[in-house]
Order: sequence, then C-alpha cells, then structure tokens
Amino acid sequence: MKTSRIAILAGVAVAAVIGGTLFVTMGGEPDVYAECRSGAVAGGSETIGGPLELVSETGETVTDKEIFTRPSLLYFGYTYCPDVCPLDTVRNAEAVDILKERGHDVQPIFVSVDFGRDDAQSMADFTYNLHEDMLGLTGSEEQIRAASKAYRTYFSIRDPEDEYYLIDHSTFTYLVYPETGFVEYFRRELTPDQLADKVQCFLEKG
Repeated sequence: MKTSRIAILAGVAVAAVIGGTLFVTMGGEPDVYAECRSGAVAGGSETIGGPLELVSETGETVTDKEIFTRPSLLYFGYTYCPDVCPLDTVRNAEAVDILKERGHDVQPIFVSVDFGRDDAQSMADFTYNLHEDMLGLTGSEEQIRAASKAYRTYFSIRDPEDEYYLIDHSTFTYLVYPETGFVEYFRRELTPDQLADKVQCFLEKG
C-alpha cells in the first residue's frame, strides 16, 4: 500500500515560539493545540476538510453536518482491503474504546474509496464486525472522489478490469470536530494507546 501523498511540510505553515506561546505566522492567532501537534499541514489545516455528501450504511444520503456529530476519527479505505485497512480500523476502534474508558466520546468513521464494490450493505457488514459505534460511508464515484479531495487523500485502483482489484490509498486517520472540522492527522504507526493519548490531548485542549 502506498501511504498518503499529502505533503506535510513544516516550513509552509511556519510556527514560531514567542514567550512560550505558539503563534502561526499566517494568521498570528495562538494555536490552542500547539503542544498536541506533531507537524504542520502544507497550506494550513484549513485546507483540509469541508462539505461532504456520502451514503450511509443504511442507504441514506448524508452530509458532513450529519456525519460529524461529535469528535470523530475518520479513515479512508475499502472493505476488500486484505491487510492495511483491517489493521488500521481495528487500531482506531481500540483507541476509541480506550478514550471511552477515560471519559471521552469519540466516533470511528470509515469511508470507502471503492465506489465499484462497496455498497451500503458492505459498509454495514464491515463496521458491524469492527465496532458497534463505527459509521460506514460509501457513495458514487463523484461523491467519493469529492470527499477524498476535500481531505487531500490519495487512492488509485491498480487494475480495474480485475475482479479482485486492489486499491492503493492513503493511510492517515483524521481527527474531525463538529462545526470546527479537521483538527489533526495521525500516522498508522501509532499503537491504540499512543493514538488515544494524542487524541485526548486535543480533546482536553478544546
């Protein structure tokens, strides 16, 4: 699997520590999450996220307003993924359970980039086997590509003519808040406990 082609360039959204407070030079506003962050997003965090329209595992068309009703861990993958997606989504589900034990309510969300095979029932079956609170989302090719573009993810079908085609895709997990939108991204190398620790830092700061 290819990892994300999102460019994470610390020098683009330059931050300076002045008097112990972190300021983002593009806007001059203090970043309340400064001590929780592991890097800066090229172009600024406001360039990630935005309006979404997808299909839920019940077959209903939903928007970002209905999708993100509480802090969420968002992941893009596909149900036929043989290795990476199951590992990553299980990790996210375990982190959500750890956070729940600590008193934080976070929802795991899985968006399929496989518009050719993953329908609402596929998503329902997939999420049922992973976590009782996981929300599965799919959609038309247009809807999925728009969602992927909004979150600056990457996916590419290796051989569309092969019935059992594989899809190269990004493997970042995103922390998304209602109203606020994108907050941070996390790499797949994190363990469930490490991910829970990082997410908790953001939850407690805002």
